[in-house]
Amino acid sequence: MDQTDLALLAELEQGIPAVEEPFAAIGQRIGISGEEVLERVQRLRDDGVIRKIRARINQRLVGITANALVAWRVPAGGEERAIAYFSSSPGISHCYHRRPVPGRWEYTLYTVHHGRSRTAVLAAVEEAGRASGCTDPCVLFSTEEFKRVPNVRIGENRGDLP
Repeated sequence: MDQTDLALLAELEQGIPAVEEPFAAIGQRIGISGEEVLERVQRLRDDGVIRKIRARINQRLVGITANALVAWRVPAGGEERAIAYFSSSPGISHCYHRRPVPGRWEYTLYTVHHGRSRTAVLAAVEEAGRASGCTDPCVLFSTEEFKRVPNVRIGENRGDLP
């Protein structure tokens, strides 16, 4: 990865401009052709640096008003099944593993669920428990959003990261 790749990633993080030739516009800002932008994007995607290029929508404006972090107890030997289910479920945006605190907090998998209502999310959580084999979900609904941005931004001075 070179400086041009980093500049390209910083531009992509800002969003793709809504113009007739968006990749040419990005290329012009960083000193390469639109064709080279596409070639670099493909290479970065093939290398796993870029996972997706997609629109970022305001969930609430399209009716997705309920979001919940769910902590799961995973039965012994059941982690693979649970991760496979959670990773393939369209209503789940995140799936994380964390170490338990024995005797205090036995939850090891965490998912983030989205839906049009709390009732819909709770129904999806119930189904996820059945399908994944996980038990005793601890469902924490969001009540207010204070910050929602990607954690790492290539285009910013990130000296504040640990």
